[in-house]
Amino acid sequence: MTNALRPTDLPVTAVHGRVYFGLQALLGAAWWAGVFTVPGVRTATLGPLDPIVVAVFDIPLFVLASAAVAFGVRLAVWVVVPWTILVALGMAVYATVTTQAGLGAVAMIAAAVAGVVAGSLVVYGRVPSERLLVGPFAFRSSRTDGENALLMRTFAQLVCFWGVFLVILPWIIKSLEERWQLDVKFPFLVVLAGFALLVLASALGIWSAVTMARYGGGTPLPSAMPNRLVDDGPYRFVRNPMAVAGVVQGVAIGMFIESWLVIVYAIAGSLLWNWMIRPHEEADLRQRFGADFDDYSAEVACWVPGRRSR
Repeated sequence: MTNALRPTDLPVTAVHGRVYFGLQALLGAAWWAGVFTVPGVRTATLGPLDPIVVAVFDIPLFVLASAAVAFGVRLAVWVVVPWTILVALGMAVYATVTTQAGLGAVAMIAAAVAGVVAGSLVVYGRVPSERLLVGPFAFRSSRTDGENALLMRTFAQLVCFWGVFLVILPWIIKSLEERWQLDVKFPFLVVLAGFALLVLASALGIWSAVTMARYGGGTPLPSAMPNRLVDDGPYRFVRNPMAVAGVVQGVAIGMFIESWLVIVYAIAGSLLWNWMIRPHEEADLRQRFGADFDDYSAEVACWVPGRRSR
């Protein structure tokens, strides 16, 4: 008995995708009603853009095409998803250049991401997330290097990953948030708590990475997975402490730099990892470690810390 997911066990189907597009059609129609009746909605989401000109294209290509997908017209996916991506890119550029309609840019970016996922469900019946597992993200066992070499590779990976996902991307998001006039001031205690959480989560991440290198003979990078099942150190309490650390780090950075969009970015990233990557990772671990991993995953949760009975 195990609580680990297999890639084929993900409880989403084409029906869920169609339901999403149905909701998108309703929300899109409601938004357009707001644009034409509530000046604040029009200003926040379109800025000075002429709503009639935008509506001529967006209502048929977004609202009506979404409704068509919801009613079973699969070909309409190839209309609404590319259009949503195009509008998201256009709104992001427009908001960056003019500093207006930032809320519209955020809404369309969210719709584009969700549309790609829902569109995959409608077209393929699932999300083909295995296509993301290429290059350094493809699961392979680590070379049997010595401990010092593994630790050096581990810290190099931490510097690269943290630099990209916890420094560069949050800085870009924060800059856009300010440019789009969506930034808000956080209370000082929230900022202070963010710094404290960042320190604690970073310590957890380092502890987890070192434990993986020392006891598992691997690194955090999927292309250099451990050669032995790691159930020591922080792995006694949670199956993927590095993922927990990463999520908390992202949220903490958002709190520290006063960016609600960075917090959203961290939470959204954790959800995507949990639903799209974790099942493949755990299927790989199950294939390599068999019953040992089944026993381990039955006793230790992925996200909620506990303690494994010995």
